[in-house]
Amino acid sequence: MSNVVRFVSKSELERQRLIREARAIYDSIFPPDVPAGGCAHDPSDQWAAHEAAAEIQPK
Repeated sequence: MSNVVRFVSKSELERQRLIREARAIYDSIFPPDVPAGGCAHDPSDQWAAHEAAAEIQPK
């Protein structure tokens, strides 16, 4: 088997870096809600669940 190497342009890497920085700044200004149970909700879990549900639904 051969390995596939995905090319990522500098502009895409810069875009991802800027998004991470913007999220960090946003979270520092508007901290995520902490439910009564004391466990913070991870927004990435929401997207993972959404993508999983999209894969299950017929097109």
